[in-house]
Amino acid sequence: MITDNKGLSLQGINKTYGKVNAVKDVTLDINSGEFFTLLGPSGCGKTTLLRMIAGLELQDSGSVILEGQDITRLPAIKRQINTVFQSYALFPHLNIFENIAFGLRSRKVPEKEVQTRVQEALDMLELGTMPNRYPHQLSGGQNQRVALARALVNEPKVLLLDEPMSALDAKLRAQVQVELRRLQQKLGHTFILVTHDQDEALVVSDRIAVMKDGQIIQFGTPEEVYDLPKNRFIAQFLGAANLLAGRFHDGMFHTDIGPLELEGPPPWERGVIAIRPEWIKLSDTKPEKNGIKAKVSEIIYRGTNLDIWFEPGAIRVRSSTYKNFKIGDELWLDLAAEELVVLNE
Repeated sequence: MITDNKGLSLQGINKTYGKVNAVKDVTLDINSGEFFTLLGPSGCGKTTLLRMIAGLELQDSGSVILEGQDITRLPAIKRQINTVFQSYALFPHLNIFENIAFGLRSRKVPEKEVQTRVQEALDMLELGTMPNRYPHQLSGGQNQRVALARALVNEPKVLLLDEPMSALDAKLRAQVQVELRRLQQKLGHTFILVTHDQDEALVVSDRIAVMKDGQIIQFGTPEEVYDLPKNRFIAQFLGAANLLAGRFHDGMFHTDIGPLELEGPPPWERGVIAIRPEWIKLSDTKPEKNGIKAKVSEIIYRGTNLDIWFEPGAIRVRSSTYKNFKIGDELWLDLAAEELVVLNE
């Protein structure tokens, strides 16, 4: 619960469409000036939740509080919230200047102020040389910046971003992610991003909420969510993970690939642990603890790294490319106890 009247608070938000529970009892506090990401697969409810924050959908129950004010029943046009959509939704018949100025003109802002604010937005997003161009004359990345400028020129307290980079190619998307993060830090505005792209969420976010089936199942900093996934869904959805099932007894976790020492006893007798591929060390000699003798079964070259699969257990390891490996090589895998994450299942 927000007590200092800052930021955005969602309290018990529910939304159903017929028999489908699109959003189930979501309660969440987003700090003022935070870059917050709603991450999850298609159909998990993240866009529906974003639309309720924007006022484009009305929840069945629950409240939306912005800086201490209940805006649950406030229409979208009266909320100090703007949205950048996946399609950018630019007007093709208006030039870039007029696209950015549209919201200000509709609110009857004096013309002199319109000219000043639009020019400031153009300069801030490095669009100052192209106010007379039209959307079809710009690249995808430039159009995305125009859409951002059109939203930011209205000086919203919260900026909502609905998969705004999904239409960009991989290289440009990576570039725009960094630009977007820098812009948010420069402005200090609250940004809320919806995405299904795990890498994107890790790059831009202060905190991430992972959604599944209409519910938030884990949230925290990118490091917290990536390093300490609560269950197998999060472990596998946010990056890659090796999952090992087994039984804990006599102080060891017994798996099909051998016994492993954990940092402490798990809360169950039978369960699952996870370890990221990049956390497994490769060695020619047997580690003091948690060493598994394994044979290379498959190698995938990814430029900056190798993904190597080992038998037994189909263990995946991510390694730098400086060392040569070949199918059939036998190595020791070092699954350090501090790198093994106990899942809540």
